[in-house]
Amino acid sequence: MRVASAGHGVFAVTLVAIGIVGLIQGGFVAGWEGVPKGMPARAALAYGCAVVSLVCGMGLLWRRTAAVAARVLLACLLLWMVFVKGRYIVAAPLVEGSYQFWGETAVVVAAAWVLYAWLATDRDRQYLGFAVGDNGVRIARVIYALAMLAFGLSHFFYVGQTAPLVPDWLPWHVGWAYFFGGTYIAAGVGMLLGAYARWAAVLSTLQMALFTLLVWLPSVAAGGATGSQWDEFGVSWLVTVAAWVVADSYRGVPWLAVGRG
Repeated sequence: MRVASAGHGVFAVTLVAIGIVGLIQGGFVAGWEGVPKGMPARAALAYGCAVVSLVCGMGLLWRRTAAVAARVLLACLLLWMVFVKGRYIVAAPLVEGSYQFWGETAVVVAAAWVLYAWLATDRDRQYLGFAVGDNGVRIARVIYALAMLAFGLSHFFYVGQTAPLVPDWLPWHVGWAYFFGGTYIAAGVGMLLGAYARWAAVLSTLQMALFTLLVWLPSVAAGGATGSQWDEFGVSWLVTVAAWVVADSYRGVPWLAVGRG
């Protein structure tokens, strides 16, 4: 079992907070969006997702329960990524926003998979050996890299919506939108090829953190933020701390390594 990292702890606490907010609001919050409003038992499902976040987040904070919590969290998030978020891609495969929406959950899945791969028990290694250890971490990194490609393409496809989000004190809003779209794509390609992958993971995490702190945090801190702005802040924060876990998986990998996953 690998020693827990700072990213692991922050990710777990974030899940606890998401679970509490979900139970209070009685709706789908960060990480659990995408359920149609007319779906039967929608409210019950929302509470169930909140419970999963709360219980698994708490479980990840204790060594004795961390492996079980990681296993349950990964299973739930995988189902969500495939059947809830994935249906948007099936319904509109030529709409880039479908992949961006999928990518938000994919980053969290990648984090959960890294933790599961690290915390796996002997029973996990016996029956699910392909999903744990170094191989499990590699799978998580591929999922994360695909999400980075989706994020990057969104900056190009939706530059009209992205550029206005750049803080007013920065010049060349459109230029920054294209630049960060390019860096996301470069990070995704680098991680898929194993070229400077540690830099790619760390810098993409930093990029998401800056977006959270410079765009969404001021929106909610100023007061009077809309529900949509709070939702965007929550998702951005969750994706950032999930990316931190993935970046932590590269500890020990040389910064300039090429050809290593």
